[in-house]
Amino acid sequence: MAYENVLWEVADGIGTLTVNRPKQLNALDQRTLQELGAALEEAARDPAVRAVVVTGAGEKAFVAGADIAAMAGMGPSEAREFAALGHRVFAQLEALPVVTVAAVNGFALGGGCELTLACDLVYASERAKFGQPEVNLGLIPGFGGTQRLTRRVGLMRAKELVLTGESVDAATAKAIGLALDVLAPAALLDHARAKARAVASRGPVAVAQAKKVMQQGADLALSEANALERQGFAALFGGEDAKEGMRAFLEKRAARWSGR
Repeated sequence: MAYENVLWEVADGIGTLTVNRPKQLNALDQRTLQELGAALEEAARDPAVRAVVVTGAGEKAFVAGADIAAMAGMGPSEAREFAALGHRVFAQLEALPVVTVAAVNGFALGGGCELTLACDLVYASERAKFGQPEVNLGLIPGFGGTQRLTRRVGLMRAKELVLTGESVDAATAKAIGLALDVLAPAALLDHARAKARAVASRGPVAVAQAKKVMQQGADLALSEANALERQGFAALFGGEDAKEGMRAFLEKRAARWSGR
């Protein structure tokens, strides 16, 4: 499917989803969010896709935020619908059964920071900036930032970012848990794809199950979360991939995953 504001390509099992509005610093308007959702649906339907890398077009921005020009004329009902759309799309991203890797090549502000928070793994260029500057506009984050950011970096640090509206550089983002590694700009996408390939080479059913129980268990009491793990662990023994993986280990060969 052809898109206007995003690029979607698949090569060697790795899908690359690029927000492609460089003149607008890849800002998220309604159409862009809708196209992101459609591309994620493609990814979910395609058995060849084993991992997804998310990035932004150009050298300046990953996603510089929601499109302020598009928001300026909204009233409460339109804003509610816009926020609901962003939440749906980011929930789609978070729920993909394959690993999602953000390659943050520049500004990740507002909706852009919230987009990284919906990804499993985040790697940043030395030029990257992260932040939730909405209070500078008289607003608050609307695509999950007040909630996912708190879960990622802790309540007090999240309050500092949201309430001051200040951004942080890539090194600080790594230090507080917003990014895993900081790379030279030229090395970022290759690094993100290498991590995606590493996960894609593992048992796909196990990867999906591990992601599911970790995300669902994060907000539960430990005893409940451990019960989820036990259920997920046991369920895998009924599938072909677990049998193949253990057999391949004992036979000292590479596993041939079937995805079942």
